[in-house]
Parts: sequence; C-alpha cells; structure tokens
Amino acid sequence: MSVFGVDLSPKMVGLARHAYPNLRFTEGSMTALEMRDDELGGILAWYSTHHTPPQWLPDVFAEFHRTLAPGGYLLWGDYVGNERLQPTHGYGRPVSYESYLLPLDRMVDLLDQAGLVVTARLEQEPGGRVNRPHACLLARKPETP
Repeated sequence: MSVFGVDLSPKMVGLARHAYPNLRFTEGSMTALEMRDDELGGILAWYSTHHTPPQWLPDVFAEFHRTLAPGGYLLWGDYVGNERLQPTHGYGRPVSYESYLLPLDRMVDLLDQAGLVVTARLEQEPGGRVNRPHACLLARKPETP
C-alpha cells in the first residue's frame, strides 16, 4: 500500500516531509490531482476543504471521483455551519484567510452530485477545545457507473 500527501502550500509540504521523512508529499491542488483515473483506493480529506470557495467544491469532489477506483472510499471531515469567516488573528498572530462553513446536508448533496455515495455520517457539536460544529462523512465510489 502506498500512502502520500498533497497540499497546496509549499510550507505545509515542507513541515510534513520533516515530520514524516519516509512518506511522499507533493505540492498540488485538489482540483487537479496528478493521478490517473480510477487509481486511488482511498482519499482522506481531513479539514482540507473549508478554505475552498463553495463554487469550487463541485470540481474538488469531481476530481476525487475521477481518481478513486470503483469501490474506493473518501473520508471527509471538516467544520460545518452556514457562515464565511475572515479571521484577522490566530495562534497569537495576525492572519489573513477565509473559511467557508457549509451545512452538512449541502456537503452530502455535493458528494452525491459528484457520483459519490455517502455511507456514514457523524456530526459533533462544539465542545472542549473545538468551538465549532464539525462532521465526518464516509463516501464510496460505486463499483459500476
């Protein structure tokens, strides 16, 4: 089994390579993965889509569908809600980024539109160190089109 990571940020790729020198990490975009059709057995998209503008999510999930092998799984986890965030401070420093929190049912619809079938969902309310609702979805690419 081959495991690797893809991130848009060169700095994050560098940190990942430093932390896990025996794994492969590359710069890349979720909208244009450098994989053949039907190549991957699974994709983990863990807190990786909330910075993606909502209008781009259909392209991201279509790319996941394209690269997943028939019967392959996507495990998606992220914050959910119905707001656009533009924080100015984080981790004690000035920051500049946007987060787009969408309702979980909207994420399920987007995966369905991409041809991925949600087989399990978990929603968690804010609590402890996490001050926003978050959720996980397990989706599968059908064996046959």
